[in-house]
Amino acid sequence: MDISTIINNQQLFFNSNKTKDIAFRIKTLQKLKSVIQENEKQMYQAIYTDFKKSEFETYIAEIALVYNELNDAIRNLKEWSKRKRVKTNLANFPAKSFIIPEPLGTILVISAWNYPYQISLIPAISAIAAGNTVVLKPSEIPNNTSKVLAKIINTNFDTKHFTVVEGSVDTTTELLQQKWDKIFFTGSTNVGRIVYKAAAENLTPVTLELGGKSPTFIFKDCDIKLTAKRIVWAKFLNAGQTCIAPDYLLVEKEIEHKLLAALKSEIELAYPIGNTINENYVQIINDAHFQRLTNLIPKDKICYGGEQNASERIIQPTLLQNISFENTIMKDEIFGPLLPVISFNNLDEVIAKIKEREKPLALYIYSKSKKTINKILHEISFGGGAINESLVHLSNPNLPFGGVGASGIGNYHSKAGFDTFTHYKSILHKSFLFEPNIKYTPFTKWKRQILKFILE
Repeated sequence: MDISTIINNQQLFFNSNKTKDIAFRIKTLQKLKSVIQENEKQMYQAIYTDFKKSEFETYIAEIALVYNELNDAIRNLKEWSKRKRVKTNLANFPAKSFIIPEPLGTILVISAWNYPYQISLIPAISAIAAGNTVVLKPSEIPNNTSKVLAKIINTNFDTKHFTVVEGSVDTTTELLQQKWDKIFFTGSTNVGRIVYKAAAENLTPVTLELGGKSPTFIFKDCDIKLTAKRIVWAKFLNAGQTCIAPDYLLVEKEIEHKLLAALKSEIELAYPIGNTINENYVQIINDAHFQRLTNLIPKDKICYGGEQNASERIIQPTLLQNISFENTIMKDEIFGPLLPVISFNNLDEVIAKIKEREKPLALYIYSKSKKTINKILHEISFGGGAINESLVHLSNPNLPFGGVGASGIGNYHSKAGFDTFTHYKSILHKSFLFEPNIKYTPFTKWKRQILKFILE
């Protein structure tokens, strides 16, 4: 079936109003949960082939988050979908006002390769929960996970409602040429610009989940040992191929050596792997990304690690010291297991450096000082983040996830995801019982005075 036929069929199905039925949506989400549970083994095998990612890491970083999203939507969908009464102002008396959540229509979800299950399924879940039809285009880079997603979705769901379309750049280009009611894209900022431009041709609204260089501030009043443990986990999970991983560290000069020693110890404890495959670590996704990361490493600034195995696409967790904002590695998002460390004495100077650059997707602060924490939160614009932790704000369904500026447009997860794929229709319902004459002609001075009294 060609793409235009799929879209036409989805539009017809949406216009039948079937997807607006709350019971139908909940049943679909329940079915999706069952399908994932029944096919977990296949999903683990596919992602291991693509990444050498263990079942444990796949579960905590992908599958568990998908289940969490499904459970949250199933549990709360009836409440989210209710029309909401709001106050009516005096100028419209007598009347009542309310807001109706309604689905947008036919949705295109284009996902990224680094967390291929989570990033594909969570926005699709939100779109289905909101009452839309969905075409999902997974990344072709992790080929096996793309295939397993297509198999389990397309054999269990009606193409008119929810389907997976596989393919490379040509397929994505063809999809973007179609008219959609919403496009949801996760990926790089450069490709995000292409998606945004294509969407503009049809005035299609978009949500862009992009990336950026996410800074991590570390102050001398932190718990150094625990800080190192949390940063090492967050940075080297998925071998650093995480859009909200700490991209670089900003460390108070006074504790730089202590922190580096703690980071080394934690890496040795968490990843005693050298440069070979291990169940606690994953491969770089392909040869091109491996070569890109290898070329990024400034050999004279390696503080720890740096070893590589090209045949297995492994780069050892690497700490880089004596880095400045002018170094090549500080130009673009790293997206790999390389962690630059910049020391500082003057916080205001560092904040100014960050504000000169594009707004990051995430930011992390390790400190006990409320004054310091609030200063950074107040002065720097970023998508979201955490204090004395990294990465895990993503797992809280009550926190909308998204970027700002070059790191993204819009947000999702849980109710925020439902809102992303929903139009809130505003209705004023007037009564026939009474009609003030004030808005009708003739327009007189005393009517204007009454209006000024009411409205001002």
